Amino acid sequence: MIIQMHYFPIRHVVRGFAALTLLISLNARAQDDVYPAPAYKGKLYITGGTIHIGNGQVIEGGTIAVDNGKIVQVGQNIAVPAGSGSDVKIVDAKGRQIYPGLILPVTDLGLKEIANGVRGSNDYEELGDLNPNVRAIVAYNTDSKIINTLKGNGILLASVTPQGGTISGSSSVVQLDAWNWEDAAYRMDGAIHLHMPSFIVRPRRFGRRAGPEAPSDPAKEALAKVEEMKAFFREAKGYLQTSPHKETNLKFEAVKGLFSKQQKLFVHGDQVKQMLVAVDFAKEFGFEVVIVGGSESWLIAPLLKANNIAVILGQQHALPTTEDDDFDQPYKTPALLQKAGVLFALNDDHDEARYRNLMFNAGTAAAYGLTKEQALQAITLNAARILGIDDRAGSLEAGKDANIVISSGDLLDMRTSIVEHAYIQGREVGLDNKQTQLYHRYMHKYGLTPTP
Repeated sequence: MIIQMHYFPIRHVVRGFAALTLLISLNARAQDDVYPAPAYKGKLYITGGTIHIGNGQVIEGGTIAVDNGKIVQVGQNIAVPAGSGSDVKIVDAKGRQIYPGLILPVTDLGLKEIANGVRGSNDYEELGDLNPNVRAIVAYNTDSKIINTLKGNGILLASVTPQGGTISGSSSVVQLDAWNWEDAAYRMDGAIHLHMPSFIVRPRRFGRRAGPEAPSDPAKEALAKVEEMKAFFREAKGYLQTSPHKETNLKFEAVKGLFSKQQKLFVHGDQVKQMLVAVDFAKEFGFEVVIVGGSESWLIAPLLKANNIAVILGQQHALPTTEDDDFDQPYKTPALLQKAGVLFALNDDHDEARYRNLMFNAGTAAAYGLTKEQALQAITLNAARILGIDDRAGSLEAGKDANIVISSGDLLDMRTSIVEHAYIQGREVGLDNKQTQLYHRYMHKYGLTPTP
């Protein structure tokens, strides 16, 4: 083999290096440069705005006083220092709407970056059917490009959730302004997620039949799978009641919190039969159960209320579950659960809107039977109660973290919702993101004036 050596004049090398440097610098400017905000140890006063507490109460022209990241006072006629200083910040929110930070209760945020397009970028599921020992928090990517778009829409907390298999693992609540998952962790491993098998096979829409993968007797196969799950929990209960153990069973150890009620069992399912099995799990094992999805939960709302089972509804902007349902049933379901006294929260999904429509889902629910404050509570305080963080988040009350959103208009209204400031634990977080950077980049390129 003959290897030919080519020699280039040094000026070509220098020019090439300069071009590469210019290319790198241009690409660097095109990337996200939003950094987590440093902790603010002083006092913060947000004055003059309309404060939506999150529990149904509204205060006009009120003030929120924050000290070292915690809310210390909320109300009217609160004494405010004459001016800002190094350890005092005063934000004039007159004419603005003030809300608690919104909470996304079930999400693969930071686990799935490019939907299903690039397998190597997805950390949302593992092989195997029973994986209660899988922890979503350790795979959470704080550099996800989606995170900053959510902060710009008022979403400040999220519960990152694994998928796949029957028992997919534990979810953890994170705050969305962090360098790494350790910084982001707000409450770790608060829920174990179980995906209920389907008891029916509905024909596909537009007259097409279900594919060949559909089971011949779905109810029989679903019941067999349910018995497998019950057997697992019975074995786990027996394991946890005896000690010491010669060998540690990581799967059984991972569900210890379910039996001690330090964790909740989040059961994913939309069908009535799936939810009835979830009720049975609560009765047999004493678990605190939450339904995730629950599109048919309105049909058994009194039963869910009687068994203290909460519901996290799926995407509101969806088709009805069955062809016989009212066309607007997904919009009406929150009001029906509210009327029955069921604790519920609203959610959004990845595929359609990358979670950015959470507050507009609440706005739709407000147009179909909920009041605006009830709809707000479904994405703030209710979600915090279900996730077990209502002692710290979900409402603007003294003693809680200062997770605050300031909007120039109604946060639930797509026409007027413009978030101007957001605070996580008292520190103002950046609202810039990849989309806003691209907007300003091309407005500059074409000599246009950016819209304020």
